[in-house]
Amino acid sequence: MSKEILLTQTGYDDLVKELDYLKSEKRAEIAEKIKVARGFGDLSENSEYDEAKNEQGLVEQKINELEYTIKHAKIVNKEDMQANGINVGSHVVVVDEDDFEEEYDIVGATEFDPFNNKISLESPIGAALVGKKAGEVAEVILPTGAKMQLTIKSVG
Repeated sequence: MSKEILLTQTGYDDLVKELDYLKSEKRAEIAEKIKVARGFGDLSENSEYDEAKNEQGLVEQKINELEYTIKHAKIVNKEDMQANGINVGSHVVVVDEDDFEEEYDIVGATEFDPFNNKISLESPIGAALVGKKAGEVAEVILPTGAKMQLTIKSVG
């Protein structure tokens, strides 16, 4: 049985664009590299050919991963989020025990980007926040085993 992969609409659209690019443009680029490399002669000592074939394998693997993700994606809509508390697609403002305020966008596992405060619902903080509403306190168990309390200031 396949696991549902929760995504925002933006995340889903980005995956579809990437898949289209890999299938239409990147495959053609790599096929051309392989064709050119074959023209260099002996394939057993042809590093350009080996490199192009390795790149082809990585691209095909990425295409398979994207197709799987898209096939099993469930796009979370605003109505679900508002009724069920924090979930994928929620924008959350939290305050920690030291009164430090932080904002997060909760995203699916394939969309996370910690440098832009996009955290996965499968991360320790994301998992602790899921289902909670403004005013509630979430207890986060960090990878070190330490516990941290986050008060949810707002959810959007």
